[in-house]
Amino acid sequence: MPGIQRRGPRRPPATTEGTLPPEGSAAALGRGHALPLRQWPITLVLAVALTGLLITWAGDFRLGLLTVGAAPLLGALLRLGLPDVGMLAVRSRFTDVTLMLLFGGVIVVFTLVAQPDPWLRVPLLENIGRLIGHPVH
Repeated sequence: MPGIQRRGPRRPPATTEGTLPPEGSAAALGRGHALPLRQWPITLVLAVALTGLLITWAGDFRLGLLTVGAAPLLGALLRLGLPDVGMLAVRSRFTDVTLMLLFGGVIVVFTLVAQPDPWLRVPLLENIGRLIGHPVH
């Protein structure tokens, strides 16, 4: 009945009625463009990751994995700097940027400390085999 208000705590609905898209999830370009162009931020990030995988497959392990690690770092910069990034926006801006920086950073650091002849020496990571239970040879 109109005009009657419930008193007491409000109960949530039994089923989800809908969710709002994350902030910045509108397409980067208008509908007049093809889908890969409308979604150019994620297309660019995926292209960089694929390029890194191809470089790794071609034989340059470090350069390829550094390129793979650069892909989420690029995604974090795009998500942070652009108002609309389309499908690159999954959660809140803070969560997306934080996770992409974390994952990209981990890939880059692990690539830099990879054996043989690491480009970066981190004493804790040099003996990682011993920490996970593998004997030293």
